[in-house]
Amino acid sequence: MWRQPPRLSRQGEARRLKRCSAQLLAICALIACTLLPASAANWTVQAQPTRLVNGGPVLFRVKPPVKIESLTAAWLGHQFAFSYDASTKTWFALAGTNLDTTPGEYPLELTAASLTAASRSSKIPLRLTRRFAVVDGKYPKIPGKLSVEGKFTQPDPEQQKQIEEASQVKKDYLNRVTLEREWSGQFAAPAEAEISDVFGIQRVFNGKTQSTHYGLDFRVHTGTPVTAMNDGTVLLARFLYYEGNFVAIDHGQGLLTLYLHLSELKVKEGDPVKRGQVVGLSGGTGRATGPHLDVRVRWQGIYLDPARLLQLPLP
Repeated sequence: MWRQPPRLSRQGEARRLKRCSAQLLAICALIACTLLPASAANWTVQAQPTRLVNGGPVLFRVKPPVKIESLTAAWLGHQFAFSYDASTKTWFALAGTNLDTTPGEYPLELTAASLTAASRSSKIPLRLTRRFAVVDGKYPKIPGKLSVEGKFTQPDPEQQKQIEEASQVKKDYLNRVTLEREWSGQFAAPAEAEISDVFGIQRVFNGKTQSTHYGLDFRVHTGTPVTAMNDGTVLLARFLYYEGNFVAIDHGQGLLTLYLHLSELKVKEGDPVKRGQVVGLSGGTGRATGPHLDVRVRWQGIYLDPARLLQLPLP
């Protein structure tokens, strides 16, 4: 038989309302903690260098106002993950802008996963957008004319077949993105030598504009030791038509360094390497006007200025 529950006294009713109000405030506070920080000004989002240029690398640093478990971002059509730096309590990621990027402001869209205080198994997504300006890098145009063998500008059918095979190898390997970051700290120059040619110039071979130069050239003699710019894994170590003896090192998260025109390879594919380790000897193999070292930096399918990467302070 149903019985009506005893009525609360005025004092009891007041206490019940107070408890309900406290619970409601707690729920509101939880919602505020998980949603408000994503749009509040107390998120610190910085870029190095402060002046971003097309074709340049960029180090993003983020310091959230709440504890988060992970952080990812979208930037100019690229997706990437951040690493946590316990010494500064910030999250960081290395990214870049395509050489063809039109100057303007572009959004960096951040997504963080935060655990609720009530349940450590419930992840609450936090989203934040910051905009960064990209300016023209003002790369030099059309240098003095160069001369190479005719097979590099007017290949015959057999040579064209070799070019296509090499192109497929690069397509298969150089667009890979491994999840784990292997690089750590500053990138080091692969050789101690003067710079003979820079990134971004338009190359003219045998009187015809053939391509944009995506590397940084070091003036070295044949046989000069070439060292890895940072820790990673050898992705490619073989001869390719234009590149000659070629080494590609995967530093993780889509970041590669490439070493072209080598006279000799000192590593094989799959080898782990450390910054400063010799990976080959310089030379003039492939499409080269003479002995030199051509080094390139590639991030998620786009080329970045190696000189700017060498100048960038990294954690």
